[in-house]
Amino acid sequence: MAERRPDAVDAAMEAELRLLDPVVRASPELLAAFLHPEYEEYGTSGRLWTRASIMEALRERRTLAPRPIAASRMRGAQLAESVVHLTFDTESGGRRAHRSSVWRLTEGVWLLYFHQATRFEAAAPDGAH
Repeated sequence: MAERRPDAVDAAMEAELRLLDPVVRASPELLAAFLHPEYEEYGTSGRLWTRASIMEALRERRTLAPRPIAASRMRGAQLAESVVHLTFDTESGGRRAHRSSVWRLTEGVWLLYFHQATRFEAAAPDGAH
């Protein structure tokens, strides 16, 4: 019998999937609704992003228009009453990344507190690296 995920994990997963929507990622106002005030991210480039730097880049349009992102292998664990950790893989425009997100329940809303993405190449069909 499959183990049921906690509601907190489901809520964080739903919010994470909304964040992958190009419409949300292109809008400072929509994106801000999902990011904790102390948010930090290590992007696939290695750059450290903060909530403020992401908002500034979006307002100045220094970032490329977001491409659709497909998520797979998403799973999560509730680490504390108000903390959920998610891991998943993404693919966009041929680029793949392993991702890790920490969500915090803040004033009744799940907000993304920390995110890290690491690029990876697909394994060769025979399993060789």
